[in-house]
Amino acid sequence: MNSIYHLFKSLFNQKSRFKESGKLEVFPFDESLLSCKNAGQFPDMAIKLNKGEKLFTGGELIELKDSDSYMVSSFNSTIPSGKKEIAKVIKSENSIIRQQMETAGDDINSLPVREVFYLVRGRKRGKVKVALVHGSFFETINTEELISKSFSQVLEERIKQSGIAVDEDLKELLITTFSEQESFSKVRTVDKASVKLRFRVMTEVKAEGNILNSTKYPEIAEDTLNLVLPCHSQADEEIAIKKMKRAFNKTQLEQFKVFKLKHHFNGFFLVFQINL
Repeated sequence: MNSIYHLFKSLFNQKSRFKESGKLEVFPFDESLLSCKNAGQFPDMAIKLNKGEKLFTGGELIELKDSDSYMVSSFNSTIPSGKKEIAKVIKSENSIIRQQMETAGDDINSLPVREVFYLVRGRKRGKVKVALVHGSFFETINTEELISKSFSQVLEERIKQSGIAVDEDLKELLITTFSEQESFSKVRTVDKASVKLRFRVMTEVKAEGNILNSTKYPEIAEDTLNLVLPCHSQADEEIAIKKMKRAFNKTQLEQFKVFKLKHHFNGFFLVFQINL
């Protein structure tokens, strides 16, 4: 069976290794669960799809975030989200990610929208915090709104500095037009220029979105491994517990501390925590 829960179980079985000095990308992940693995591009890893399985679909996308502090390292180029369309991840027939997934036996288009998780590790003064956290912890407003409102701030600043009056309808059109990340990620070629230009979107977490922040989220204790799942309803909690019971045996489950964590912007998350 393949799922983020089974990956978490494999991390649970090797949890003491998170205190070692090596980078996350060389951690001995259970590759039998993976359909692809590529350091340095999104996703770093993906879970294989399951065929005919209702409880566990598999297919989750995973990004590794390693830091020598209790600050989640920046998200380069790909803005964090709770779900992503696989068509936007695999953009060409020659994509190495596509090739790896197909070689692993995945029918890629059978699950067009994928859950996204981030494996976050922070190290400080010999202590470690590790969290396999659902992307909605970082995506408290959707990507399009984040980009358009950020662009709106730039536009308003330039209008104020220039003193030029701009029609409100034109401002709204510009803000709406620049709401897709793809608008910035393409390489631009200008006639007679000897260089090409690409605007790169980088995302950094605020304190309220930093799950490693000891002041904002003291419940995420040092030297612990955590699975952090959205828990916005009773149904969310029940399905998460049901999946954990399928992935872990009773003795293993009894070792976990289970609690709800209040996000500063995005409701509650269910946490399964165990000491390293």
